[in-house]
Amino acid sequence: MLINGSPYGVVTGPDGALWFTLVHQGQIGRVVPGEEYAIFQLDPADGQPTVITVGNDGALWFTEFVGGRIGRITVDGAVTSFEVTSPYGIAAGPDGGMWFTQVQGDRIGRLDAAGEVRYFELPTENTMPSAIAAGPDGALWFTLNQGNAIGRITVEGELSLYPLPTEGAAPVGICAGPDLALWFVEIGAGQVGRIDLSGNITEYPLPDRTARPHAIVTGSDGALWFTEWGIGKLGRITVDGKIEEFPLDGAEPHGLAVGPDGKIWVAMESGALVSEDG
Repeated sequence: MLINGSPYGVVTGPDGALWFTLVHQGQIGRVVPGEEYAIFQLDPADGQPTVITVGNDGALWFTEFVGGRIGRITVDGAVTSFEVTSPYGIAAGPDGGMWFTQVQGDRIGRLDAAGEVRYFELPTENTMPSAIAAGPDGALWFTLNQGNAIGRITVEGELSLYPLPTEGAAPVGICAGPDLALWFVEIGAGQVGRIDLSGNITEYPLPDRTARPHAIVTGSDGALWFTEWGIGKLGRITVDGKIEEFPLDGAEPHGLAVGPDGKIWVAMESGALVSEDG
């Protein structure tokens, strides 16, 4: 599906459509596979919307890293925004709040529906917190891209950090797996990682260590699917570590999601949304 713009993040909304960010155009898109897509222009348009997710309130929430905003868009296109410095990852928490990473501030934040923000300082500097996901244990788990670690924060703000075995792994994407663990990708090391709720880490090297895996999601088939930004492929790994790769049409795959049709859909920054079967 060709898109006139640069898709970056994608998620299936509560209305059964794919919602996506257009990072260089300052827009949010909506499409039902097989139909024409709609575009919602952000104002201002300079924020570079990146990650998008579904909130506890049935709206779509997204981060604008450059613009310093977290945005909210309803399924009928009404947009509101909240000023937050350098947000990147965002996830709905089990406590009703939206939790996010502050990539340039070494903090994890929580935003409520009224726009009130609470911050939690990380114990080290220059860690570059990136993606964040709700875990099966009622906590939020996140990647520290430059801190080379996986973090965990409870809704009360209690922090734990788990260093990665591989130096320079630079983790980015993270998601809850089907096996009561968190799965993540290491863009610097070319590996997929798994961390259980006790903090034990297993790493799985990719066939091409220069693949630069970026984002990861649990598929409807019980496997983990991830984008390989550096080589333009979609990867699949089972919970026992079997890896497959599939070529994608276009370049620079970033976010991915299970679509309303059960397929994996990938946001290609070169200008398309593509499914696992093309």
